[in-house]
This record gives sequence, C-alpha cells and structure tokens, in this order.
Amino acid sequence: MITVEAALALVLALAKPLPAEPVALRRAAGRVLAVDAVALRDQPPFAASAMDGYAVAGGLVPGSRFRVIGEAGAGHAYTGLVGPGEAVRIFTGAPLPVGATRVLIQEDVKRNGEEIELGSRLEPGDNIRPAGADFVAGSALKAPRRLSAHDLALLAAMNLPQVMVARRPVLALLATGDELVMPGETPRADQIIASNCFALAAMAEAEGCEVRLLPIARDSTASLRAGLDRATGADLIVTIGGASVGDHDLVAKVAEELGMEQAFYKIAMRPGKPLMAGRLRGVPMLGLPGNPVSAIVCGHLFLLPLVRALQGLTDVAPRLERAILSQAVEANGPRAHYMRARIEPADGLPQLRAFSRQDSALLSILSEANALLYRPIGDPARPAGAEVHYMVV
Repeated sequence: MITVEAALALVLALAKPLPAEPVALRRAAGRVLAVDAVALRDQPPFAASAMDGYAVAGGLVPGSRFRVIGEAGAGHAYTGLVGPGEAVRIFTGAPLPVGATRVLIQEDVKRNGEEIELGSRLEPGDNIRPAGADFVAGSALKAPRRLSAHDLALLAAMNLPQVMVARRPVLALLATGDELVMPGETPRADQIIASNCFALAAMAEAEGCEVRLLPIARDSTASLRAGLDRATGADLIVTIGGASVGDHDLVAKVAEELGMEQAFYKIAMRPGKPLMAGRLRGVPMLGLPGNPVSAIVCGHLFLLPLVRALQGLTDVAPRLERAILSQAVEANGPRAHYMRARIEPADGLPQLRAFSRQDSALLSILSEANALLYRPIGDPARPAGAEVHYMVV
C-alpha cells in the first residue's frame, strides 16, 4: 500500500491538460481560463466624475461663484471647454469636461438659477476617477483560473466577448456489480440500488465535467469489456466496484487485458483502500471501491483533483483547514483515516465533531457530514479541544 500523498501524485501524473476552445462570455461561468485574457481598453476609458455635482476649474475658496455653462451625464459628454469661473453640471460616471480639475459635490454648493456658490464646507478630494484607474489596455487576467461571476464582469469591462477556456473533460462513469440496479427498478431480495454513481457524477459536473453515466456492468468479463468499450472517446474513465481481489472483482483483470498501464493499487487509507489508477487506451482511469462512502471519499481525494488538472489548474489537491475537536477521538492506526464529521462555526477556529458511526456503507451519515476529519497514519488519541485538520465536503 502507498500513502495518500504518493497516490495523488501518481494520479495527477496521469493528467494531460485538455486543449483550449473559445467560449462566449455568457457561457464562460465556471469554466477554466486557459489563455490569459487581455484588456482591449482602459477602465474607465476617460476621467470620470465619481459624484453628482459640478465640474469646475481653478482654485477654490469659500464663497466662490461659478456660471453653469452646460451639463454632462453618463453616456452624454459635455464637449466644450471649462474655464475659470465656469461650471458644468455633472453626474456620476460622466466624462470630465476638458479644462475641469475638480468635481464639487452638490451638497457643497448653493445653486441660484445659472450660478452656483461654494459654501464654507468643502469635502476633501477631487471626486474624479482617473482614466485607467481600474485597469489599462494590455492588462491581463491570468490563466489558469476557474472563472467566477466577478471575473465575468471584469472580462466584459475589458471588452472581451469571448475567452479561451479548457475544454470540458468527458468522464465515462461505469458502476459494476451483479448486485446493483438503478433507482426506480425493482431489485431482487439480494440486490441494492446503485447510489454512489449519482454522487460522483454530480461532484464531477460541479468541477466542470461532462459525465456519461454508462449502463451498469455485470460481474463477467464480457459485460466489463462491453462497458469499457462504451467509454471510448472519454477523457477519463472511472469504474465503481470490482477493484478488490475477490472472486468476482474483475475490473483490474479485464482492464489489464485491454492494455491498462497500472500506476498503483491499494492505498493506506480508510475508507477507500482498494483504489486502482492507471491509463487505459491513452486516457486516465480510476477504479474506485464499491462501498458508497469509500467511493465518494476517494472521489474527493483523487477524482476531483484529476478533473481539475485535466482543465489545466495547478493548485488542485484538497485543502486542509484547521478546527477544534468538540469531543475526543481515539488513536489512529496504520492507515490515514478520513472520518465523516460535522463542522460548526465558533469564535476563533470552528468546532468539529466526528460521527460515532464510520462504517463505509452508511450514506445517511455521509449526508449529514459537511467535513472529513483527517487523521494521519499513527495519529495519537486527541482530547476534546485539540486542534485538528479537516477538509470540506
């Protein structure tokens, strides 16, 4: 068995970033920027008023009077020149008229017909947003990065109608086992409902994948071969179940017969020890355990980082956060343990409580969990109040 860290390194070594494609800005949310996006103009493209008020020129003293000679609004520039003793009524976002050096906010002046008079109060600052104060033409939003809603606003202001993003990875997801039927079917007394494939598909889609959920493969060489043949054309193949060493665990055997180059098999972790990784027909393949919680935990630790790496992201490993144990936990053994837990906000570090039941078949516990308490190999017993690490799920 190898460590989680060693396994993740081998999994990520399987990833070759996918090519870029142009996507309209309206469709770019959540996609991974593959090529730096370069601004085509300054923002703002002109010196603009930051307030409603009056654009004036020259020095100011209390009681100064100015003749109002025009008006400027957003999208409606004043095209004349502002000289000494003159003012232009101006609104937020409007271009600053030529000759103006300051915007007096309307609360600082008194207007009488076509004249304004400066009172004794004068707010500091010129109330002008300089051209290029936000960014200038040639500024870049650097790749790679997953594009957020805020990023789209920035890209739009850069006057970019489309961006180059990584192609979405196509994931072929194959559940295996004679014991499985799909939700809505009528199982025999010795069968169960396939469940973990739905969680894994949703997780992968949230990270940018297109998921092909293949028909369940039965525990026979012919069915598994047919299932893996259906995965042709995918960028990533993930099987669920059948990766252990039982008489009916045929995934590794069939994959090897089809030419799989295995990177590793078995990890010193729980849940999820029987995990296989390699390359089949030139694309990465993961063989996840069949137990629901084991498969989903392995999905968080290995599948999602691999999906991110295929899109060209670099900081892809699950992030460990710090928390305070709200109750004691026993010493850990020779495998890293990812315990289902509940994280709650508190003053300072959040409080974390591991569930007492950690069986890898208990989906109801997983549904209540929003974190995995990380216990390193050989971690000693920890009392309540100890600082620990966890990952969000």
